[in-house]
Amino acid sequence: MSWRERGVGIARIIFGLVWIVAALLQWLPQFQNTFVAQVAAAKAGQPGFIEAWISFWADLVSVNPLFFARMLATTETVIAAFLILGLFSNLTSIVGIFLSLGIWSIPEGFGGPYIPGFSTDIGTAFPYAILFVVLLCLSAGRYYGLDQWLTPRLGRLGFLASGSFGRRTK
Repeated sequence: MSWRERGVGIARIIFGLVWIVAALLQWLPQFQNTFVAQVAAAKAGQPGFIEAWISFWADLVSVNPLFFARMLATTETVIAAFLILGLFSNLTSIVGIFLSLGIWSIPEGFGGPYIPGFSTDIGTAFPYAILFVVLLCLSAGRYYGLDQWLTPRLGRLGFLASGSFGRRTK
């Protein structure tokens, strides 16, 4: 295994540890009890169409906030565990991309509102989505992960792990 492959595996594991921290914070009662308020808070100062988008999600989540908060916490916990273990890496990366973009577009309000001289931060979730794309392209689960063992055993479903989308893996 080359130093680059080792680096990819170590980076994936470190990213998984970051997600463990995020997941643990999602399980705290303070987060779960204020979930709707956190989703709705991003509306302030946004253009009308983004405010409507966030309002839609805040209204949807308000139907059963505890369910949605726990669903988010569970998803983040599974992503963290799978990143650390290098398990079902392609599937994990795809779910991570969509979850990160969902977080970026709803509670982070696309990182906005963007006001010259006041707001320049795009938020954290968008770069997370980009990192998931990189991990997907690098088949990160093959390095220090269970996918190197799992992929050939999954046969046609090997693409869910770190198997290639168009060719057979070793």
